[in-house]
Amino acid sequence: MMTDPIADMLTQIRNAIRIEQLQVDVKASKLKAGVLQVLKDEGYIWDWEFLQQGDNRLRVHLKYGNQGERVIQRIDRISKPGCRVYHKYKDLKPVLDGMGIRVVSTSKGVMSDRQARARKLGGEVICRVW
Repeated sequence: MMTDPIADMLTQIRNAIRIEQLQVDVKASKLKAGVLQVLKDEGYIWDWEFLQQGDNRLRVHLKYGNQGERVIQRIDRISKPGCRVYHKYKDLKPVLDGMGIRVVSTSKGVMSDRQARARKLGGEVICRVW
């Protein structure tokens, strides 16, 4: 039995956005924290924080527009445990002509595809957000 903790986190965020929750708690890991930091830096979430209650958990503060419109329209897992997806920096094309991002795990850490192209780094494409 294989599990995919990143896909579980993305599903929790997707479900929380559908019912317009202000925050959601997910199990903590360094990779998840890196993904959430990229989402914060790119303006898709307000913030995230570590919670020290029994299990280590991350609290994600979700972001909505002025009339309650969703900032994250879609969030998809790209690279899966059964089928890893890697791209060179030249192959990291903009998502929706720059309206979205890909989160990439590189040798220099987790970053958006914009940062990876600027630094000329390729890596594993974790997810796509718009």
